[in-house]
Amino acid sequence: MSMPPELSPTQQPTCFVVMGFGKKTDFETGRVLDLDASYQALIKPAVVAAGLKCIRADEIKHSGLIDDPMYEQLLTADVVVADLSTSNRNAIYELGVRHALRPYTTVIIAEDGIMKSPFFDLSHIVIRTYRHLGEDIGVKEMMRFNAELTGAIKDILAKEPDLRRDSPVYAFLKRLTPPSIREEEAAERRVAERAVAPPAQSVSSGNAGATAYSEMMRRVDEAQKKGKPADWLKAKMLLGDMRESRKAKIAERPEEQQTAKVEDPYLLQRLALATYKSKYPSAEEALMEARDLLSLLEPHTSNDTETLGLWGSVHKQLWAQTKDRNDLDEAVRAYERGFYLRNDYYNGINFAFLLNVRAANTDDVAEAIADFVQARRVRKEVIEICDRWLETSPEPTGSEAAEGALQKYQESRYWVLATLAEAYFGLGENEQSEQWQTKAYAIASAEWMKEATQKQLSELRALLANSPLSRISR
Repeated sequence: MSMPPELSPTQQPTCFVVMGFGKKTDFETGRVLDLDASYQALIKPAVVAAGLKCIRADEIKHSGLIDDPMYEQLLTADVVVADLSTSNRNAIYELGVRHALRPYTTVIIAEDGIMKSPFFDLSHIVIRTYRHLGEDIGVKEMMRFNAELTGAIKDILAKEPDLRRDSPVYAFLKRLTPPSIREEEAAERRVAERAVAPPAQSVSSGNAGATAYSEMMRRVDEAQKKGKPADWLKAKMLLGDMRESRKAKIAERPEEQQTAKVEDPYLLQRLALATYKSKYPSAEEALMEARDLLSLLEPHTSNDTETLGLWGSVHKQLWAQTKDRNDLDEAVRAYERGFYLRNDYYNGINFAFLLNVRAANTDDVAEAIADFVQARRVRKEVIEICDRWLETSPEPTGSEAAEGALQKYQESRYWVLATLAEAYFGLGENEQSEQWQTKAYAIASAEWMKEATQKQLSELRALLANSPLSRISR
């Protein structure tokens, strides 16, 4: 079999981007990276600058499951850029498929944290790295990597096919013949896809599945940024439509029901968040509905810290509503696992707080003391994590401070300082706590941030006043 025919001069070459979506946790480093920021700031501008049409899976308009056009792109795209940041399993699998299908024009990139211990099978392949700030990309780094990636794409396209080879499959199996699909079949499929794709503006619950995924998510993002319960309800309805559309498509294709995932974890996570934030029809009912959605992601065994964080938050709020001890225990377990998986201050400080809550709400003195002591130990770990953040996260300056990077940095720094204030307060070191609280309040960008910190400290003060250590008979 021969390779797909070369493009005519009038056809624009394409680049298919293999990567995760949204915010994902790198389990090796515990950092959370916004992969959408990587795509929008680093990858897509570089691909367009190289003269290619850039396509990511969520931008494909299709009438059925995403699998068909995705595999076709892995075979036929002129270039594939695979971002392996956070060791995303789907991206690694799709890279393997590309290497099996095409001997050349595959570019591998990753956030530089992944290179601390690269996979053995990829250790001898060129991986271009970039530096991610977690929530955003620095302007200087964006300009540097854009130029590097654009140059890499132009370079491999300019070489003769035999010199482009970058697939280890074809490097080691030299007699292997690449597969192809019949051109007439591919053409028929493209015509069919165009026929079913309505204009992006005609979005409704009835045709949500045929509308571009990215357009729907854009509307969800807009509603979420407004942040009021009515806006969250709108986001919930949009996400619900997308979920039902996905399930309907799978139901229409019985031959794929055994292999296709009925639920998309990312979609479910966002739907659960929008559900409990909407407080509809009531705060308690919304929380229970969100709990039921997250249950589909098996939070008791999941290592996805986004799922665990949402599970902990939902049960923490359910405990406040119902005072059901089961909800408190679930919240403690979720934040505990999230903390030890990510080694981060957010899960840690919530874990410590809830340990004190549980210690204050049990008649078993031994259990109360155990939780109280563990809370102190966790806070000491949290202080080390926060100190390390302050040492290794300098304030962006010059061009890197542009486009909101400085504001995001200041917000992150506020929560680190506020966490230090709470951690020292929980350890009874009030003078240290007040110093960090003063530093935090000095850079607060909104009054609600200070109010949230003060509320947490006030609740913690009441919990510590009822220390289980005082129950020990002398």
